Amino acid sequence: MTKVETMMNYILVLVAADRKSPLTESHLDLAGTMLGVDVLKTTWLRQGKAADLVLARKPGPDARLRLEKLLEPDRIDYFIIADDGARKKKLLVSDMDNTVVVGETLDDLAAACGLKEEISQITDRAMRGELDFRAALRSRVAMLKGLNEAALGTTCDAIRCMPGASTLVRSMQQAGAFCVLVSGGFTCFTEPVAKKLGFDVQHGNRLELDNGVLTGKVLEPVIDHKSKLQFLKHYMEARALDQSSTIAIGDGANDLAMLLAAGLGVGFHPKPYLKERIENNILYGDLTALLFVQGYTSF
Repeated sequence: MTKVETMMNYILVLVAADRKSPLTESHLDLAGTMLGVDVLKTTWLRQGKAADLVLARKPGPDARLRLEKLLEPDRIDYFIIADDGARKKKLLVSDMDNTVVVGETLDDLAAACGLKEEISQITDRAMRGELDFRAALRSRVAMLKGLNEAALGTTCDAIRCMPGASTLVRSMQQAGAFCVLVSGGFTCFTEPVAKKLGFDVQHGNRLELDNGVLTGKVLEPVIDHKSKLQFLKHYMEARALDQSSTIAIGDGANDLAMLLAAGLGVGFHPKPYLKERIENNILYGDLTALLFVQGYTSF
């Protein structure tokens, strides 16, 4: 541990997911005790909803696990971030499926040809890190060969955005952040979703069509976990930002590299593979938790 790390304070952010189980002073007191770390200051971000506790040092993994178990019955999310002066991020890079939209759009598209259950099983394995993402993507798209283009529009019309998604993007943009949507899903979905939620730019995979019919192929280049990482780095460099000014969010194995490279990487209702490898996760709440983590108090 370097001298700078030794002297740095950390912030424990607690966010209640449900109004019926509000955050209380008791939660704040117990959290500090459970972590076994001196609490230097406590501040309400929003009474009954979210609060900051400034910690003298970073708690270890065992203490974090104890805290998680303590907060689980009341569905309270917690985050531990460095008090480094770069709390409000200037770049957001977000996954799409099961992050800013409900469900997996490819699985929903598969329902149009009666293959949702079969394709969903492959999707789940890929998101758990059990299958190579590129191979899994190609095999699933191949199963859609012959599907009419009209099914894309029908699936798109049925997309539901995650609670808090538009508030997250709008609030960060109003504070000067640049917001990027990057997905292993398809541009026929990322484009309208990005427009609806207000993302500045979007990137997705492209389906090959022949006379309005899916050929069962994905056009190159394929966006995978490496691509997501590269997009994060690209926009960070293009906007002359350092790592501490970036935040990324996603739910699956193909988001891991991007989340680890961001100044703050957060799993959103993450698959076990991701949760085990990321320190900060939204387990219970909606996407507005990401605003509280950055110190926003009103939105």
